[in-house]
Amino acid sequence: MDVFSPLGWRDGVLHLLDQRRLPTEERWIECRDEAAVAEAIRDMTVRGAPAIGCTAAFGVALAALRAAESGAGGPELRRRVGAAADLLAAARPTAVNLFWALAEMRRPVADDPGHAAEELAARAVGIWRDDIARCVAIGRAGAALVPDGATILTHCNAGALATGGYGTALGVVRGAVEAKKRVRVLADETRPFLQGARLTAWELHRDGIEVLLIADGAAAWMMARGEVTCVVVGADRIAMNGDVANKIGTYGVALAAHEHGLPFYVAAPLSTFDPNCAHGGLIPIEERDPDEVRRIAGIAIAPAGVGALNPAFDVTPAKLVSAIITERGVVRPPFASLRNLLTDEGS
Repeated sequence: MDVFSPLGWRDGVLHLLDQRRLPTEERWIECRDEAAVAEAIRDMTVRGAPAIGCTAAFGVALAALRAAESGAGGPELRRRVGAAADLLAAARPTAVNLFWALAEMRRPVADDPGHAAEELAARAVGIWRDDIARCVAIGRAGAALVPDGATILTHCNAGALATGGYGTALGVVRGAVEAKKRVRVLADETRPFLQGARLTAWELHRDGIEVLLIADGAAAWMMARGEVTCVVVGADRIAMNGDVANKIGTYGVALAAHEHGLPFYVAAPLSTFDPNCAHGGLIPIEERDPDEVRRIAGIAIAPAGVGALNPAFDVTPAKLVSAIITERGVVRPPFASLRNLLTDEGS
């Protein structure tokens, strides 16, 4: 399969597929400075932890390019790069890939503005390409866990749209297909932003992979009927004990899978692991606009004046996770080896 990406970088301009408009309209927007990139992350034009990280890296590169065009070098260029990184870090709090990518972009660069801008642009491209390579490796590692004829349940969208390309959870699906295994996917709709209905179904259908959309509330019943072989989801942050933050509703899916004796797999690159987070209780959970719950596509679905809560993520305890699929292989409980994986990655 060709590796589709929701990002494009051409002539110093970042192009993003506007995921708010899918599946009805495939529209690309242009970002020419870090402010536009930060807004694209905040309003979910781009979403998914790895894709957010890649996008933020290009945001820093854009700040450096604009600084170089004005002749700023040395301390002034570093100040502007740091300010851009701070702006982007505030865009969304839960996805740790954002902070990982920004840390990479904050590493020292040349004093000469032209060379510094080129170096940071190359660094962002490297982060993007590296993410795609990691996703392909995750897909190959995870494919071994998928039996021929499997029905895979997934939640939210952890596919090409959520990454630099190829995907994590859907990378496992693609890896299984490339291994000539017959698979089909049950995609939870994933309220309130409907990433499963709008995005997962769109990209799998685009690739010719069988996908059936189900309501979030149907997942447990599909398991009870024997129509699910395993669950594969992505992650926005993974703590060192194996607790996993992912899109709201993931915890409920994990509980149902545990009750029915089904494997619950998490697919994520090592950039999603937070070495400073001992357990899931320390992961910040983003609270989004309640109107995302009260409305769908701008149409009210609740009485006027009713309150709403909109946590964007939940935390699945490590005890419910059968394995974590990384680019370095499959890690099974107990997850004491996670820190060693990160240490090896950084060495």
